[in-house]
Amino acid sequence: MTVLTPPRPPIVDLALADARRWCAGQVIDDRPALAHAARVAVILGEHVAAPAPELIVAVLLHDSPEFAPRDLDLDSVLVGRYGSEVTRIVRALETEHQALDTDHPVISVDDLPVLLASTADKIVALTSLTRRAEKSGDSSAFFAARPALVSLLAHFAAFADAGAGRVPASMTRQLRHVLDILVEAARGEC
Repeated sequence: MTVLTPPRPPIVDLALADARRWCAGQVIDDRPALAHAARVAVILGEHVAAPAPELIVAVLLHDSPEFAPRDLDLDSVLVGRYGSEVTRIVRALETEHQALDTDHPVISVDDLPVLLASTADKIVALTSLTRRAEKSGDSSAFFAARPALVSLLAHFAAFADAGAGRVPASMTRQLRHVLDILVEAARGEC
């Protein structure tokens, strides 16, 4: 059983419906965006005992700023349907995602719900990258074509280190494990 196995809290069902609608036709890491959101929720639940429904909802909707219709007043919808905590987490993750495009993305570990959601998101995204690199048949060429990603691996390792002792140890271990695989693949050592 996962955090998405029925019966679910009604707020999670509502979030799944919104995520399904907003993610329709969108792709993340060569998979439907809804699959990414659901996988992040499942990873969260694998590491966090009985996560708050609001945290599950925020994880399901964490890419909504990118995928929700542009004419939608997203903050009003999120606050109205899910509350201010969900909205706060979604917007914090959006800010974090945008910061990855800067020279020095900040690592913030003071907000546990955001840290948990962000760590689960990184585990899913980086695991997907390892799968895609392996599937390419030439991991070295895969990473050579993605220098921006390779330059972020040190940031992700620093993020894992900063979160250690704050997120469940199993979560830190899984993130470090996938990072170790990625670093080896990027160096052409696999």
